[in-house]
Amino acid sequence: MVFAHDTELALAAAASLVNTDQADGDELTTTADLAGFVERWRWTGRLTGDVAELDEVRALRPRLRELWQLDEDALVDRVNAMLRDARALPQLVKHDGFDYHLHATPSDAPLADRMLVEAAMAFVDVVRQQELDRLRTCEADDCADVYVDLSRNRSRRYCDTSCGNRMNVAAFRARQA
Repeated sequence: MVFAHDTELALAAAASLVNTDQADGDELTTTADLAGFVERWRWTGRLTGDVAELDEVRALRPRLRELWQLDEDALVDRVNAMLRDARALPQLVKHDGFDYHLHATPSDAPLADRMLVEAAMAFVDVVRQQELDRLRTCEADDCADVYVDLSRNRSRRYCDTSCGNRMNVAAFRARQA
């Protein structure tokens, strides 16, 4: 394991949230979509389930996507601003079968604030462990998804196996031609 469990989970959830905004369609258009996302990533705390909450969460996506593109100093500036704006106060908590991990917002904070701060706290670990090179964008020609390369040898090139398979088949066909 490269990072603590909660850091890996927060990074994966942030990437998943960023990747809901696709060129060929938005995967987070209704409050039901948001509820499914929240359930899949096991977000806890207050949820209003209204359109305002959905809009706030959707507005996080470009801010989070940008984190994958920044150099270390710029990333640190953005993360510090996110933590400062949300008045983050890190605390150890234990809930829902998870052992102690960090939360930096109260459970009644707005969902978008909790998501932003969880991502920011995870990026703090990325910077502290000097692992920015693990923040990647899919190398498939037709994909712009972001992901975190948690492989031991840092060799992951695609966001998932479907992109990898598609690119490998295309390379094979090009060699055969």
